[in-house]
Amino acid sequence: MRVVPGGGEATVLVNQVDGFRLRFTNEVGVDQGTGQVYFTDSSMNFARSQHGLVTKTGDSTGRLMMYDPQTLDVTVLQARMTSPNGVETRGVNVGTSEPFADLPGYPDNMRPDKGGYWVGLHCEKNELPFSRDSHLLVSRVGADEKIIKEMRGPKKVRLTKIMKRDNGKLYMGSVELRHVGVVKRK
Repeated sequence: MRVVPGGGEATVLVNQVDGFRLRFTNEVGVDQGTGQVYFTDSSMNFARSQHGLVTKTGDSTGRLMMYDPQTLDVTVLQARMTSPNGVETRGVNVGTSEPFADLPGYPDNMRPDKGGYWVGLHCEKNELPFSRDSHLLVSRVGADEKIIKEMRGPKKVRLTKIMKRDNGKLYMGSVELRHVGVVKRK
């Protein structure tokens, strides 16, 4: 979708690729040099409202795609991915696909930060439904791909987005909540 500067109604740019409609569009990144838009469709079988089934079933129908605003074409860059949702449009590894880091939970989007990344965790890998009242929400991963900080929070929060602003605050969102959480780091 595109919204013109100053707001207004969104224009749908793409709703299907190669004859398959987009069901679970997730992450987006724009190459500031070319204007090309990279985005993921985390599953061709399940909609966003069924996000839990993507992990539970081991669905591997996700795709990484690129929209070219000059030609209006969409190219599938990689198919048969398991729940893809992180897109990096800068750095030495642009145009490649590789594992990012061994994390203690299921990552749901990441944002670069000075010297590393903030990674939202939807839930822990071995999380039991009736164990502890809290679980990992966020991992801070250094440039060496090692975890350097973790943040816990209530189990009812299933984080799907994290962003750090210059004011030192972390802004966190979830597809299951109607508000944005704000945390001031010490």
